[in-house]
Amino acid sequence: MNEKEIAEIRRRFRPDKNNISRIRGCYVNEQREIISEFDQSLALVPDEEAEKLLGLLRKTLSGTQGKNLADITFSTQQVVDSEEHQLLMALKTSALGQEDAVHTFFQKVIQSLTLEDSYLILLSYDTYDVPYRSADGQRQDDASSEVFSYVLCSICPLKMTKPALSYYVTDRQFHSCKTDWVISSPELGFLFPAFDDRSTNLYNALYYTRDPAAAYQPFVDSIFHTELPMPAQEQKEAFQTILEQTLSDACSYDVVQTVHEQLCDMIEEHKASKSEEPLTISKETVKHMLTACGVSEPQVTAFGEQFDTEFGTDANLSPRNLVDVKRFEVSTPNVTVHVAPGYSDLVQTRIIDGTRYILIRANEDVAVNGVSIQISE
Repeated sequence: MNEKEIAEIRRRFRPDKNNISRIRGCYVNEQREIISEFDQSLALVPDEEAEKLLGLLRKTLSGTQGKNLADITFSTQQVVDSEEHQLLMALKTSALGQEDAVHTFFQKVIQSLTLEDSYLILLSYDTYDVPYRSADGQRQDDASSEVFSYVLCSICPLKMTKPALSYYVTDRQFHSCKTDWVISSPELGFLFPAFDDRSTNLYNALYYTRDPAAAYQPFVDSIFHTELPMPAQEQKEAFQTILEQTLSDACSYDVVQTVHEQLCDMIEEHKASKSEEPLTISKETVKHMLTACGVSEPQVTAFGEQFDTEFGTDANLSPRNLVDVKRFEVSTPNVTVHVAPGYSDLVQTRIIDGTRYILIRANEDVAVNGVSIQISE
């Protein structure tokens, strides 16, 4: 799913937009025991509570694509006869009405997921009468292309509130507030099936995790029986390691700065173009950058080979996972310098009298601990 399609479904989780016929869930304690279950229509929930519930579900479709949100792809064999796909289809086709399927799903989640606190498993079922869009992108609400029915799962930790003191106006006194359990934002979840090309795709699901560094692979194995894409932070670290190891003495400040700037420029240009398709790069894109920086052909070739080993042949990566557009950092074991985006050219590396230095051009005001200082010859 691309960003526009994700946003289209996310807008469904509003009081006046959704057609959610059923919400089911269970409360799981720290001992992995189901304490209670619920099964209700959203229409019967008071407006204030319904809006908060929709807000929780909506957050399962938030975050950055490729970091918080990842496409899950089922093989053809899985779609034909696998247990995991049949279970997801049973939830969807029965509109969460098949008791055995719902309870089997709850148990799969509980047995494969370890969280520090108690949590809620929320399942919602919605049907979306997809408006037709003409070739020029104009939306026609009176014409429908299909009905997209789907299940959204949200797993929300329960957190204990902190003790507090409150002033009660009626008796004009201070009293301690009771601590209680509150529902936190989703830790992970998924949408099934995917909404690709604004249509149902039974071969895909959209997986969400609040913390991109938390893989929850046992959960993914149990529910989808597939491997997750490498987490964004791991991609970044692996990319950095490949540059260091394959470029060796050619891994200079100028080379790393150029790669960073060009990847950031690609991200900004893609954002400005408002393209619906995700931005990705291949090893060839980076190899061209390295060649333009004067890196030798053997080192560029070695980079390509190591790239294939780490990420897979013909892999395409999101530049957003490889660089931070808001941060450029130069560090030594004892000093770290943060450079504002777009100003990395103010920093240079030099060897003076046999000693290596990091030089920062300082033509404008310079402050130390908030105090403006003067630099004299």
